[in-house]
Amino acid sequence: MPEDPKSEPKVDVATERVGQAVEHVGQAVGQAVDDIGSYIRSQRETAQVSLRQLARTAGVSNPYLSQIERGLRKPSAEILQQIAKGLRISAEALYVKAGILEERPLSVVTDAVLSDDTLTERQKQVLLDIYQSFRRENAQQADPGVTTTHDKEK
Repeated sequence: MPEDPKSEPKVDVATERVGQAVEHVGQAVGQAVDDIGSYIRSQRETAQVSLRQLARTAGVSNPYLSQIERGLRKPSAEILQQIAKGLRISAEALYVKAGILEERPLSVVTDAVLSDDTLTERQKQVLLDIYQSFRRENAQQADPGVTTTHDKEK
């Protein structure tokens, strides 16, 4: 007895949907890699730093940095931090571009902390974490029914 083509097994449909979702995520990751690479290249060119100079400052090889800029390699958070130091830009900006961190709305305080060249990236992150915790605490005291994004993640 021939099978009715209209009655596809549900497993096949679910498998196909999962496959499509995986492909979509793969494309998004690929796009993030391309974006971070082109962003690093544009920042390097704006700073008038050669590929060789940035590679030396960041402690990576010229070919590896070139592959990052061309979107062929996805750098780790540690490498991004080293590149950020070499470019004298915020590591957080690179993390957001790479999809490691979610973009946060900036404030005058955040801008000031991120632009302070005398602080290390770790010190900046600690200051911003403390600042955000104070803001959440004050928002909850002002309106105890308010649930912040951070509270939802816990």
